[in-house]
Amino acid sequence: MGDPASRAHSKLDEELEPTFPASDSAANTVETAIRPGELPPSTSGSVTDNSTRKRFEFSSNGETAFLLYERTHDALTLIHTEVPPALRGHHVGEALVEAALRAARSAGLRIVAVCPFVKAYLRKHPASP
Repeated sequence: MGDPASRAHSKLDEELEPTFPASDSAANTVETAIRPGELPPSTSGSVTDNSTRKRFEFSSNGETAFLLYERTHDALTLIHTEVPPALRGHHVGEALVEAALRAARSAGLRIVAVCPFVKAYLRKHPASP
């Protein structure tokens, strides 16, 4: 079956779980002149619900970050978050999730989190009673 290194490499491949690239890297990993939660003037903007494309969007300087969703009569399923490299590290992903949560809350919908970024956000920010 091959040499020990090949067997070890093969076993490693079998043990790895599928992962998804982080859509919004941690803001405090690189020292910047921007305080956490603060967007530089060139990336200020707001999140909009593009219901035609079934996604929440944040656009700035020709770049668009989005949170893809599916909506049913009783649930908002959050599927995938994507933040372009130019917008990463400025909490844009968090702003997308927060907008989706506000929209679901105002419509009386339950949240179904499929997206790994959304799941991580919900673990870090549990709902208040």
